[in-house]
Amino acid sequence: MKIVKKVMLIIGFLSIILTGCTKKVVDESSQTNTVTDVDGNVYKTVAIGTQTWIVENLKVTKLNDGTSIPNVTANNAWSILATPGYCWYNNDMSNKNVYGGLYNWYTVSTGKLCPTGWHVPSVSEWTTLINFLGSETVAGGKMKETGLSHWITPNAGATNSSGFTALPAGIRYSNTDNFAGSLGFDANFWTSTQYTDQYNNEYTVTDISLGNDGTYVYFYHHALKKDGNSVRCCKD
Repeated sequence: MKIVKKVMLIIGFLSIILTGCTKKVVDESSQTNTVTDVDGNVYKTVAIGTQTWIVENLKVTKLNDGTSIPNVTANNAWSILATPGYCWYNNDMSNKNVYGGLYNWYTVSTGKLCPTGWHVPSVSEWTTLINFLGSETVAGGKMKETGLSHWITPNAGATNSSGFTALPAGIRYSNTDNFAGSLGFDANFWTSTQYTDQYNNEYTVTDISLGNDGTYVYFYHHALKKDGNSVRCCKD
């Protein structure tokens, strides 16, 4: 009888150990599919080719060293801003969770906008993604969220086969147009790459754009640093 009790105790002890080990493996596996920013926002991630991307638009309000990013709502203040700043589309916080923030390039250029271990991708890294998905002419369709929940019709060619889930958060212009009703029509993402322009220092950076009317991805090498675009992060 004593032997049976000892065997049962040993079995129970081993069961506890194995259950604990199993739970730990599941937790670690789950953590590899998300990343958390300094504000505590949790983002899903996806592996595409040799890269890993955050699947949502960044919505952080601080740099990863804890420094607050100014939320600039006034149009005249935004248009002359030459330091870090962000806003929600149309200055409406209800747009935060779905579309994320719109950041000027001065925020991107700090190198501290993405969570630690992640970064704003360069033109070269965006090109790697686009080439893996086929080309600039077809990659947009594979990157865009499907359906018309967020994209304005027709959202042509959207399959989201990559899992990137591009959302049309629009843009905040630095001129008098301001937001210009762009929500739903365009997804505009910053790159970290500066473009040398001998004529006007304002046009010295590159962003990429996906539209609701096709499967293309456009590179704009003359983007205004003072404009507000979405940000996606790539793993270091």
